[in-house]
Amino acid sequence: MNGPLAANGVFGEQFGFIVAFFVGGLFGFFLERAGFGSAKKLTADFYGRDMAVLKVMFTAIVVAMVGVMYLGIFGRLDISLVTIPPTFLWPQIVGGLIFGVGFVMGGYCPGTAVVAAGSGRKDALWFLLGILVGIGVWAEGYPLYKEFYVSGSYGVYTLSQWLGLPSGVVAFAVILMALGAFWFATYVERLMAAKALRGKDQSA
Repeated sequence: MNGPLAANGVFGEQFGFIVAFFVGGLFGFFLERAGFGSAKKLTADFYGRDMAVLKVMFTAIVVAMVGVMYLGIFGRLDISLVTIPPTFLWPQIVGGLIFGVGFVMGGYCPGTAVVAAGSGRKDALWFLLGILVGIGVWAEGYPLYKEFYVSGSYGVYTLSQWLGLPSGVVAFAVILMALGAFWFATYVERLMAAKALRGKDQSA
């Protein structure tokens, strides 16, 4: 049985939706158990107090990257059938900036907002309402910026293509980057904890 399972006809579209539902449920459950249904914990990453979000997401990226690479090497995954979103440089840069600002201001990303709303957090419900309004505004105004939406098109463009290096070398570099990020995140956490402790001592 080789992957991608749906693309190789291992199961049909309807069963795929069932699988996606249960996988999504497990994903949300573990996000909540990790504390990522809390806006305070999520935004603490941006202030250096708790860098768990960076560590967890970088770990997920590395595990997925290495898993896909080795499954492809051993012939268990047809990488040519894996969907890679095309690159539209300028709108994706602007979208990333808007996403980041919204994350800091609202305390959630769309996925964690759904998890938090499922836990009964009212701020997450307002955040989801804002997402729905934003989607509506985007859809209605699309004709005004549709040319920008497809600007900077590079098609399917990977890090390996950009750097002109084999995928294995790029994967190793990303792993080193992740290790460096983990070390730096831990250093920042300790620095901020010491600063907070000094502040408490001075106020006392």
